[in-house]
Amino acid sequence: MTISRTNSILDLQAPRSTSKRRVSTAELRKLFETDDGTAPLVARVALGAILLPHGAQHALGWFGGYGFSGTLGWMTGTLGFPAPLAALGIVSELVAPLLLLAGLGGRVAGALLFFHMAFAASTHLENGFFMNWFGAMPTGQEGFEYHLLAMALALVTVISGSGRWSLDRMFVRR
Repeated sequence: MTISRTNSILDLQAPRSTSKRRVSTAELRKLFETDDGTAPLVARVALGAILLPHGAQHALGWFGGYGFSGTLGWMTGTLGFPAPLAALGIVSELVAPLLLLAGLGGRVAGALLFFHMAFAASTHLENGFFMNWFGAMPTGQEGFEYHLLAMALALVTVISGSGRWSLDRMFVRR
C-alpha cells in the first residue's frame, strides 16, 4: 500500500494487481473443517436451539416478539445502533442458529453470534451481571450473564468447528 499526498489530502492506494485473488479450495476446506467431536456438537446445537426462538421473536414477531420493523426501531431508536448494523443483527440472529442446527458454516455462524451477543451484552452492562430469573426487575433490565454463556458456546464452535453430525463434516470429507 502506498500513501501519496495530493492537494493536502492523504490518498491510500492499494497496489494494482492484474488478477483478482480467489479463495482457494484449501482455504475453504480449513474454514469448514471439523472433527467428529461431541463437544462442538453440543455447543452448536445448544446455541442454535436457544437463539433460534429469540431470533424468531426479533425477525418474525413469533413468541410475542415485535418482528423485524419493531425490533429495528427499538435497536436504532432506543439502543442507538446504526440501522444497517441493527438489520444485520436481526437477520444473523435468525439465520445463524439455523446454520448451527444444520452444522453448516459453524465457524462463521458462531462468529456472527459471538459478536451479536457481545453487542447485546454491552446494552446490559449497567444492569449488572445477573439475569432477571424471578421477574424482580422490569423487562429489559436484566444483566449480561446469559450473553456470556451464549458467547462461550459460540466461541467453542468458532474454535472447534461444527463437530459430529454436521453438514460441514460431510462436505469436507468428500
